[in-house]
Amino acid sequence: MKKWIFILVMMPIAAISQEMLEGRIEDAGLSKEPKGLGGANVYWLNGTSGAVTDFDGNFALPYSKEYNRLVVSFVGYHNDTLTVKENKRIVHALQPSSTLDEVTIAARKKASARSMLSAQNVINVSSAELLKAACCNLSESFETNPSIDVNFSDAITGTKQIKMLGLTSPYILIAVENIPAIRGAAQNYGLSFIPGTWVESIQITKGAGSVVNGFESIAGQINAELQKPSTDDKLFVNAYGSMNGRLELNTHLNTAVSDKWSTGLYIHGNSRNEKFDKNDDGFLDVPLAQQINVMNRWQYQDLEHGWVSFLNFRYLNDEKQTGQKDFNPDTDAFTQNAWGSEINTQRWDLSGKLGYVNPEIPWQSAGLQMAYSYHNQDSYFGLRNYDITHNSLYVNAMYNSIISDSRHKIKTGLSYTYDDYVEVLTVDEFSRNENSVGGFFEYAFDNLEALSLTAGVRADYHNLLGFFITPRLHVKYSPWDKSALRFSAGRGKRSANIFAENMNLFASSRQIILNSEGGNLYGLDPEVAWNFGTSFMQGFDVFGRRANVTFDFYRTDFTNQIVVDWETPTEVSFYNLDGKSYSNSFQAEFDYNLLDHFDLRFAYKYYDIKTEYTTGLKERPLTPKHRIFANASYETHLLDNGSQWKMDATYNWLGEQRFLPTDTNPEIYQLPEYTPTVGTLNAQITRVFSPHFEVYLGGENVTNVKQPQPIIGSDDPFGANFDTTNVYGPIFGSMYYMGLRYKL
Repeated sequence: MKKWIFILVMMPIAAISQEMLEGRIEDAGLSKEPKGLGGANVYWLNGTSGAVTDFDGNFALPYSKEYNRLVVSFVGYHNDTLTVKENKRIVHALQPSSTLDEVTIAARKKASARSMLSAQNVINVSSAELLKAACCNLSESFETNPSIDVNFSDAITGTKQIKMLGLTSPYILIAVENIPAIRGAAQNYGLSFIPGTWVESIQITKGAGSVVNGFESIAGQINAELQKPSTDDKLFVNAYGSMNGRLELNTHLNTAVSDKWSTGLYIHGNSRNEKFDKNDDGFLDVPLAQQINVMNRWQYQDLEHGWVSFLNFRYLNDEKQTGQKDFNPDTDAFTQNAWGSEINTQRWDLSGKLGYVNPEIPWQSAGLQMAYSYHNQDSYFGLRNYDITHNSLYVNAMYNSIISDSRHKIKTGLSYTYDDYVEVLTVDEFSRNENSVGGFFEYAFDNLEALSLTAGVRADYHNLLGFFITPRLHVKYSPWDKSALRFSAGRGKRSANIFAENMNLFASSRQIILNSEGGNLYGLDPEVAWNFGTSFMQGFDVFGRRANVTFDFYRTDFTNQIVVDWETPTEVSFYNLDGKSYSNSFQAEFDYNLLDHFDLRFAYKYYDIKTEYTTGLKERPLTPKHRIFANASYETHLLDNGSQWKMDATYNWLGEQRFLPTDTNPEIYQLPEYTPTVGTLNAQITRVFSPHFEVYLGGENVTNVKQPQPIIGSDDPFGANFDTTNVYGPIFGSMYYMGLRYKL
């Protein structure tokens, strides 16, 4: 199956008229059963065609009698040149380099690494990286990654918000197996609806993404690949408990139904029934919650006839209660007895993927993606209720082939989206129907040496946004060995769901001001932005150990943006941008393999983010200009009985951030202009007893940092100054957890 999936995605293909030479590249350094080398380069000496091996080391490239010298190369291994006299299958083992040896191999297999080959700036995060933290859900999967910022959106709901390039998650296209998933009504809480154990890997793409996935991406793309029934453990159990009262159980059950069908049942449940108020402000530090999340996943593969498919069914029920510690929803809801909130969500998902590779012409392939979801949220915050129902349909059909030879690849296809929204805010109803149809074309060039590029364009017609063109470009050039210089540019356009994306405003007494200006979306216009970026990555050796240094700079310029204006303490206003709005993001990162199985990662990040409000051009509130990140990861050698120790620690330091203005509040409810700096330390240790059983123990914010007075007006929650949105740091303090994993 993996071979066909690789052909479908990577298309190591050739001209229709040519024969294909097939083979497998293996690792000669392994003492046990030979293992294929994925990502090795195979190309004809003095020729124009080549290929990259798939995950199992298999390759196929055009064969011609005029070429008889085949070059095989892989980082950390000696290059070989083979003499090919006839078109017969080749199996060849590469010898590890005597100077780089294990260090280079380890670098290739790091739990988190940037791609050196892709034209896009992609960071690959494996399941091994996700296990370095508690990772209860997808929103908590980025704690050890410096490219993603994670913080709480308010002081009461416990919702974690992610940012990329300084922009919040609505400007990031978040997909599950390349199908857009966290959008619309799911934008605020959707990341917490994907359990961490379900995730096999994550791909983070900075800057404008591929046109294949749609027109909404502005800051970048995040794609989560789920566990596959055919490769996941037959039985997997993860139990988790924490000092903040959270209990969680994950169970995976996978089986092969036949030689072509496999299925998996994935069950997730969590609950928090204990009340905590460590800062004595009368409000719960973390919400009471319970969630049941069930997915049935089917996988079909027929290699002989070229078919591969996945089918997923999922049901979610999520309930949260937060507010004052003494709040009782049975007697106090919608009264002024006590301030409280309940957020209840039900969601159904049905999605499928179908891929076909022509057995006679393997460089031609086609794919179909379909997804339907029903999302219903009933919620209230104090005296204000907010309900939203969202029905969504997504269809994407693709065709892959080549032009001339395997250096020139193309993707083209059609897509359709349908979204039906019904929102009720107190007594006002906001309903709309969105649908769009579009076509895309993407060309990729890769000469397997210095230059690769991906250029795409799509044209869409949207019933509310009109007709528009979306161009995207990614270029990678390697000026010398172990280097990658990248440039990207692209345009994004999206319709903002102003309430679902800013649900934290309901946890305040702010009056909502909606400045209708005749647009089709809440009386407003769609958001449009251009993103430009450059990145340079260089690999080198320090004292014989592998190291990488990376520099990224990205700028996002908004042509139009729905400005969320918090500058008046008792109001929040929505209006179209009139002036400038931009985000400049710079990041420097250093990765170093200090010792065997001991990796260090350091990063510095600088943000310059400003928006034109009615009161002038100002920096974005609650966004630090400076951030420092450090991570240390160590593993002991794996013993013959499968036992091992794993240790990980992550430190985050955030510079001062601009508070939301409070200068017109009574003095007791005023905050300074800027927050203090804040530094947090997370750590985890895992004891692997055998290949089947392990126990982990960890702590978040082990230095016990707490933000004083996270809630303004906590003593008068129904007063005009009540506000829970000025959050810049931890509220709960230190939180320790432990868990176990068992698998067969």
